[in-house]
Amino acid sequence: MPTLLLVDGSSYLYRAFHALPDLRNQAGDPTGALYGMITMLRRLATEIPAEYRVCVFDASGPTFRDTLYAEYKAHRPPMPEDLARQIEPIHQVVRALGWPILMESGVEADDVIGTLATRNGINADAAVDGAVRCRRCALAFGLYPPAFGPVRHGAGL
Repeated sequence: MPTLLLVDGSSYLYRAFHALPDLRNQAGDPTGALYGMITMLRRLATEIPAEYRVCVFDASGPTFRDTLYAEYKAHRPPMPEDLARQIEPIHQVVRALGWPILMESGVEADDVIGTLATRNGINADAAVDGAVRCRRCALAFGLYPPAFGPVRHGAGL
């Protein structure tokens, strides 16, 4: 049975942005999240065998959770400007590295990952920022944290 590797691109770009120093190119543009994403995706591609792979990002705009609960993420600060400036270049590089990108309006990346991971007929592995984000489907597939620690499957979570 083929394997699908699902990457929570939104989680990864935030992790890369906050984990690395303030890297900039010669023009002064921020590049830390871009560099971090390239590094993490290259490592995933070489260390985790999968016939198919996709990088899932949050689409801009409200989600169904915003409709259900007005306070959903209400206290979360806005995306840092230096990260926002890197989103489109990150999408371009992800595609150039051979990763299809998936964004679905009205839901978050982890919702898409959870749905795809539980489809029949394919093994799914997910690279996410912690098992908590994939609680509803943790029994269905292996989890690879961004630090690329040991793979954890359902019962080991």
